[in-house]
Amino acid sequence: MPVEFVVAAHHTDQFPRDRLPEVAFVGRSNVGKSSLLNALLLRHRKRVRGGVQRKKLAKTSQTPGRTRSINFFRINRKLYFVDLPGYGFAKVSRVEQNRWRSLAEGYLETREPLRLVVLLVDIRHGPTALDRQMRQWLEYHDQPYCVAATKSDKLKQGARKRSARSIEETFAPPVPFSAVTGEGVKQLWRVIDSALLT
Repeated sequence: MPVEFVVAAHHTDQFPRDRLPEVAFVGRSNVGKSSLLNALLLRHRKRVRGGVQRKKLAKTSQTPGRTRSINFFRINRKLYFVDLPGYGFAKVSRVEQNRWRSLAEGYLETREPLRLVVLLVDIRHGPTALDRQMRQWLEYHDQPYCVAATKSDKLKQGARKRSARSIEETFAPPVPFSAVTGEGVKQLWRVIDSALLT
């Protein structure tokens, strides 16, 4: 799958202008957004001791809140995956938080090529107040979205089912997703492909 990193946009005038359809990814800082993107955009696999080595496309970090721009990845020259700054990270200034929020909301509210928002929720913790606020914002603006329940490999089966029910009660049936095991990759791609047809 040919994938190109196109731009890290800090201002709206840096957004791509070729009008290809876009799928945006939003969620709390440290929810596993970069890992999810890498799993979806995986181009190269090679066997290494103990498993599969993956070529990373989106940068992952142990420090949440590192994504400070809107990052555009062009896929097959047919669509963009758009990585938005994580919300809810307190260790930056209020001014910086407001700048990120203004940039992200401006994108989500006015971006004509946007076809779907993937809202990431950590399955271990369930939906937070900020996740609910994001859902309300998306619904108010009639923005189609789906929910990916990340880090599904971190819970045992019973706890997973309980957490998935909690997410479903707040939002909709989530797509359980694990960047470690690959669970949910095909299902999420099906949701994305369906959104691109509308």
